Amino acid sequence: MNLDLRQADLAHVFHPQTDLARHAEVGPFLIERAQGVWVWDAEGRRYLDAMAGLWCVGLGYSEPRLVEAARRQLERLPFCQSFGGRAHAPAIRLAERLAALAPPGLTRVFFASSGSEANDTAIKLAWYLWNARGAPQRKRILARRRSYHGVTVASGSLTGLPLLHGGFDLPQPFVHHLTAPHAAQQAAPGESEEAFAARLVRELEEAIATLGADTIAAFVAEPVIGAGGVIVPPAGYFPAVQEVLRRHGILFVVDEVITGFWRTGPVWGAEAFGIEPDLLVCAKQLTSGYQPLSAVLVREDLYREIATESGRRGSFAHGFTWSGHPVACAVGLEALNLYAERDIARHVARIAPEFQRRLRQAGEHPRVREARGLGLLGGLEMREPADAARLEAAARARGLIVRAVGGDTVALCPPLVIEGAELDALFDRLTLALGDLG
Repeated sequence: MNLDLRQADLAHVFHPQTDLARHAEVGPFLIERAQGVWVWDAEGRRYLDAMAGLWCVGLGYSEPRLVEAARRQLERLPFCQSFGGRAHAPAIRLAERLAALAPPGLTRVFFASSGSEANDTAIKLAWYLWNARGAPQRKRILARRRSYHGVTVASGSLTGLPLLHGGFDLPQPFVHHLTAPHAAQQAAPGESEEAFAARLVRELEEAIATLGADTIAAFVAEPVIGAGGVIVPPAGYFPAVQEVLRRHGILFVVDEVITGFWRTGPVWGAEAFGIEPDLLVCAKQLTSGYQPLSAVLVREDLYREIATESGRRGSFAHGFTWSGHPVACAVGLEALNLYAERDIARHVARIAPEFQRRLRQAGEHPRVREARGLGLLGGLEMREPADAARLEAAARARGLIVRAVGGDTVALCPPLVIEGAELDALFDRLTLALGDLG
């Protein structure tokens, strides 16, 4: 490793989501270059990146067309803000494309830079709507334990992971957390999948009755919980939840930051579970991770209410300097072009069954409690939580990048473009790493 870089990192870089005390002892894991599904460290060692960066590099690394899209836009219009109705072609065209891809009725697109910002925006939109409707008391947001929605004060409060709350005075009291749809840990002995789902829906009904429906603004959920442990909900769960929310007039915000753009098979995880969102949040694979960009997709009728209220107040006074950044939007447009031209939907449908088969095969290891997943998203929940971090380290030593999440699970989220031989390499290395645990 370049010692100058190591020392500069240790002297100056404040790493996110890191044990900073341990980092001071072990130093950085320095990545120098990447191509396709592979990355190389500063020592020249090659790793198969089975986490697509951080759930995001769907089209693989160093895709020339994404690089060229950014270069062209930097030369033509490197920045343009979106305040006060100012506009530019990349944001307009990307919003148009997203509306065409969106679940029915979601016609309006608000751009931000991260999933955290987008979920923060969704909370503010829910509050803005209820204030516009003359129901300012509707401030509570329902979320779920083990969920991950971001790390800002608001989105971090939605997140249901205690590790991300400690020391930050989170969650804030406007959030009420419900049981995660995590059958491996939450289902009673002998309880069927259908009975477990029904119990969770009863819990939702009871929470609404206790808190008061007229105090609740929205329910926020990932179709598949990602960073909380790759938790796939039981059959029938989301349709029943949707019915309860509609009956009580509670907005349904669907967080597709990880599950969007064919990760679970369909373009949206919502499609996989029959969800009809009022607002949908997306990011990560929107640009294949090449630029920071997120979006909140909003139902047309809700947008019209917001627009009317903004006229009364004189402005919709929310937004970011980077909202709809032209370079990010240009890259997002090219990513959507590539997803379509390369028929990523068909590719995922072809390769996901083998991914899931090999995942279940790995789950037969005695140290694994459960293997679960959907599409090209998977997790191995370990019987001993400490084994998740041990498996992550063992995998890296074998040339494979995975990630310990949720305190007890190792996540796999390879680039969508992964091919058969690369898939074999992924699971061959994972099998060796599991063997290294003893």
